[in-house]
Amino acid sequence: MLDLGRTFLQSVERSPQALAIVDGDLRRTYAQWRDEIAGLVAGLQGMGLARGDHVLAVLQNRYEMATLHWACQFAGLIMTPLNWRAKPEEVDYCAADAQVRVVFFEAVNEEAVRASKAVQTVPCVAVGALAGAPIGGAPTFAQLLATPAGALQPQASADDYSLMLYTSGTTGKPKGVPRRHRHERAAALGHVAQNLYRRGERTLGVMPLYHTMGVRSLLAMALVDGLFVCMPKFDAAQTLAIIEAEGITCLYLVPTLYHDMLSCQERQGGDLSSVTKLGFAGAPMHDALLQRLNTAVGPELFVNHYGSSEVYTFSIDQDAMRKPGSAGRAGINTRLRVIRLDAQTPDEVAAVNEEGQIVADLSGDEAFEHYWNRADADAKSLRQGWYCTGDTGYFDEDGDLFVTGRVDDMIISGGENISPVDIESVVSLHPGVDEVAVAGLRDERWGQRVVAFVKRKDAEADAAAEAAALDAHCRQSDLPNFKRPREYVFVTEIPKSPVGKVLRRKLVAGEYEAEGGQGAAPAAPAKS
Repeated sequence: MLDLGRTFLQSVERSPQALAIVDGDLRRTYAQWRDEIAGLVAGLQGMGLARGDHVLAVLQNRYEMATLHWACQFAGLIMTPLNWRAKPEEVDYCAADAQVRVVFFEAVNEEAVRASKAVQTVPCVAVGALAGAPIGGAPTFAQLLATPAGALQPQASADDYSLMLYTSGTTGKPKGVPRRHRHERAAALGHVAQNLYRRGERTLGVMPLYHTMGVRSLLAMALVDGLFVCMPKFDAAQTLAIIEAEGITCLYLVPTLYHDMLSCQERQGGDLSSVTKLGFAGAPMHDALLQRLNTAVGPELFVNHYGSSEVYTFSIDQDAMRKPGSAGRAGINTRLRVIRLDAQTPDEVAAVNEEGQIVADLSGDEAFEHYWNRADADAKSLRQGWYCTGDTGYFDEDGDLFVTGRVDDMIISGGENISPVDIESVVSLHPGVDEVAVAGLRDERWGQRVVAFVKRKDAEADAAAEAAALDAHCRQSDLPNFKRPREYVFVTEIPKSPVGKVLRRKLVAGEYEAEGGQGAAPAAPAKS
């Protein structure tokens, strides 16, 4: 298999004058970008970096971040991106864990990087202007980019490590997920095939390049001689403007960003006619948002994608409207099973429609091999050649997979296992609901009770009446009575991670703002 450096050169050779990257007013063709990547590779080597070294990048989605990613692929360095909002202790942990040789940062996280003790012993390369003086006398990104260079020559093999992503770390320390060039290329090829990308596609590069969805968008565009339009930080109005100005043809976002984009379009308008392909991942998309998005865009292809940093694609459904809630079937490079919740081996397969844990075959072309320096995490998640996702779900009679939540999010009420996703889909269809998340709160009688946290479209409406209306809505649906929310909490925002995943643990802990500017508030009860 080709390494990623040679993969990039394919596009340069096929379409040297095609536009490859846009970042504001900066526009580069594949031939121009190749020459600038060559300068950066030479600059990195001039700093003494060698094949197999880790490069920590604490950067937003900008030209420099994408250029650094590709330079690492050519130089045989391991791109190790980190959330640009990271706190000093997070920078400390990841820099020490990966034994990084250089750190790239920018003004938006300058304070956190300066406060990190672990990076004081390595060069810290500034991208753009800083508020303070350079750290440790390191060259700037602009200086590295201007390094004289010869022809760009790939120095990595398909078996070298390309990338190490850190998981979000919602429980405990984040885990490093090392991925080889062949893993990354297979995942990008699968993404192209499963989304039916054509040569010259144009995508919005807003999913962060420290997240697998952002990396996939970057690599996929190179495979099809396409355009990656950088967007450092999501803004709904700016998203609509970029889609129209750059003729974006394909979007691959988390549901939260689609929700915000549509809400903005409904308020102020926006032309989405260039978009022909939609893809989403990172979280389930509830029925109401599916319908709104399908109506607003009318895409040729609407793909529900389910995966992770460890095994990029678990499953896809290329017609998200066909069976709302379904995650489809195993991806082109993957095998899946659902095993019983109490299974001790991956061979204890759950019955049709029986909820269990989703596991993926580690022999798949996109699958990682192990965590970085985390034998404890390997012991928990890797079982006899299968990766235990920690997600719950089931296969229906047609062989379609339904993802119902996380094993840790399972609500156990009165001895019944209840997954939040089905409830959220029903509640989301009520016209008064903007967003909803469901969690289990401690209950002396039932163990846990089902509580719906709702962001309303009209926060001025009567809360008690709205709670009663939501309860009536659930009673009239096909939702089993034991799954029906027993309480409703109206909140100003649903707590989410930087990439849009609902943080149910914060709801359970009372870390949210109820309507009226108060902290955690008593929920509005529903009748039993």
